[in-house]
Amino acid sequence: MDFTSRYVALGDSFTEGVGDDDAGRPNGVRGWADRVAEQLGAADPSFGYANLAIRGRKLRQIMAEQVDAAVELKPTLVSIYAGANDILRPRINIDDLLVEYDAGIRKLTATGATVVMFTGFDSRGSKVFSTTRGRTAIYNELVRGIAGDHGALLVDYWRFSEYHDWGMWATDRMHMSAAGHANMAKRVLAVLEHAHSIDVPPMTPVPEPSRAAAIRANARWVREFAAPWVVRRVTGKSSGDGLAPRYGRLTHLQARKPGA
Repeated sequence: MDFTSRYVALGDSFTEGVGDDDAGRPNGVRGWADRVAEQLGAADPSFGYANLAIRGRKLRQIMAEQVDAAVELKPTLVSIYAGANDILRPRINIDDLLVEYDAGIRKLTATGATVVMFTGFDSRGSKVFSTTRGRTAIYNELVRGIAGDHGALLVDYWRFSEYHDWGMWATDRMHMSAAGHANMAKRVLAVLEHAHSIDVPPMTPVPEPSRAAAIRANARWVREFAAPWVVRRVTGKSSGDGLAPRYGRLTHLQARKPGA
């Protein structure tokens, strides 16, 4: 496929790149979308990339804040993942929410751009997040229908079994690690049928902890990640408060050496 000029990435922390730390980049992260942009623009210095995603954003916020901004950039390629933060809320009307998602996708495809959508991840391996697995399955079926109705490409995250390896996840257990983001970039480029030089960083096998070690690790996770996440939800705050889009205007990312 030929995406010769402008790629715009929309969404939340998944697309912003949280979990893939890089102090030299805006908001201190890199992520799969940066990697995709580097590969797509490697042979074309005129290629432009914008990343409007901001961590913590819910679906309606993404529709309100990012879709029109993306249209103004006259994209030839758009990726969008929205809804994960809504699924984690105590109450959600998935059908109503996806009606708004459908409207946003319709607006994006009307530009003539190729649009890439994602299903949600199958969280069956998580004792905490597996409680939302049924919601995600319903969300995924609606997303597949929207993608089919509007001719969007689909990255079927739900079926990516490699993400049941904890090496694909950051220490917060909520976001992908550098390896996870690199692997997602490969997955997206495969859907785009675009050649790439991405290698997934090697993952160190994690030994099975003793019961005592597991208890300590879980307690630390609750203290450092889960509890602050709950507090933000209760107080109406977001991890993305005060953050601007990483690349609000079209820019060209320098391709890193093969494998990076």
